[in-house]
Amino acid sequence: MYDYYLGGKDNFASDREAAEKIIEILPNIRDIARENREFLVRAVTYLSRQGIRQFLDVGAGLPTQRNVHQVAQELAPESRIAYVDNDPIVLSHARALLAENERVIAVDSDMRDPEALLGHKQIRSHLDFSRPVAILLVGVLHFVPDDDEAARVVTAMKDALGPGGHLVISHGSLRPLSDEQERQGHQVFSRTTVPGTKSRSVEQVRAFFDGLELVEPGVVELQDWRPDVPLSLVRSGEAGAVGGLGRAV
Repeated sequence: MYDYYLGGKDNFASDREAAEKIIEILPNIRDIARENREFLVRAVTYLSRQGIRQFLDVGAGLPTQRNVHQVAQELAPESRIAYVDNDPIVLSHARALLAENERVIAVDSDMRDPEALLGHKQIRSHLDFSRPVAILLVGVLHFVPDDDEAARVVTAMKDALGPGGHLVISHGSLRPLSDEQERQGHQVFSRTTVPGTKSRSVEQVRAFFDGLELVEPGVVELQDWRPDVPLSLVRSGEAGAVGGLGRAV
């Protein structure tokens, strides 16, 4: 669905059907997806310029559409990236796309079991957690509707960071929806592998960074996070997203 929102071709008829139904409910969801991808690019660019050379992208989906390894390795070819997803079809496509890049791997794991993910043999052999690692939870935590479970996932990720490591989060932050819009949205996602969705406020997302040093400008709407040029894709409509970046000290 995300690939479809971005105008990509790596999607199935069922993805397109579900995505079109979400577009009916949230007409600017394509702009939200574009802003999320631009935020990812800016965050990885910032991290690479800070000397980060290891990236763990959790819930990454297909590594297409200007993704982590493309940005990081343009700036520093030695960068190592581990993509994580729990969809076997996504992983099959990802591994085919990445077959000739030995510095990038795609691993089958689920962020809802963060201990297993962080202890995964392939991830541990590919990334050196004794050195700074950037963990990216970009556009995925809103698919963990239970607040306690989401907090548990984030805490485990933060605990895995050594000094100089970073955590990147972007998260759906919907403006008030009608009961009917919420019902329709839940109905669409109930027919997918997603357990549900949960919008969270700026304050709730900021709390995920407790214990880390927030990089300026903090947790803000995505288009306001270190924009290269002023952007206003998501200034109206009924949905938005916020994000930020924190550093372990």
